[in-house]
Amino acid sequence: MKQSQFVGLLDEARIVQAIAAAELKSSGEVRLFVTRHKPAEVLRAAQIQFTKLGMAKTAERNGVLLFFAPASRQFAIVGDAGIHEKCGQDFWHVIRDGMTDKLKQERYTEAIVEAIAQVGEVLARHFPRQKDDRDELPNDVARD
Repeated sequence: MKQSQFVGLLDEARIVQAIAAAELKSSGEVRLFVTRHKPAEVLRAAQIQFTKLGMAKTAERNGVLLFFAPASRQFAIVGDAGIHEKCGQDFWHVIRDGMTDKLKQERYTEAIVEAIAQVGEVLARHFPRQKDDRDELPNDVARD
């Protein structure tokens, strides 16, 4: 599947709204990135993009990136050190597994929105929003 086809099937407004809602409850940052490339190692490509997007520079190291490579039908989830330390590796597997079935059914927006909501709950629990918090990163869907 081409990036444009995948993006065309996404309800981007609903995804941006889900990101904003998740971030309203915490100091965490959530991003979605869609690449047109077919990375040899999707997790490594996601980690590189995580850094390029400035996600490793959040104040509490609590950024989460959902990375999609539709041309190779792969995705990865990358959480920064602060959030990973709080939730552990099993959390990411739960998110991944929950998304996989919906993605296979081509329910892309639903898979992404539900994952963002789950990530948002964990961020809110471990990194509750403070009155001086500010949105450190854009909520839009990023692409290359």
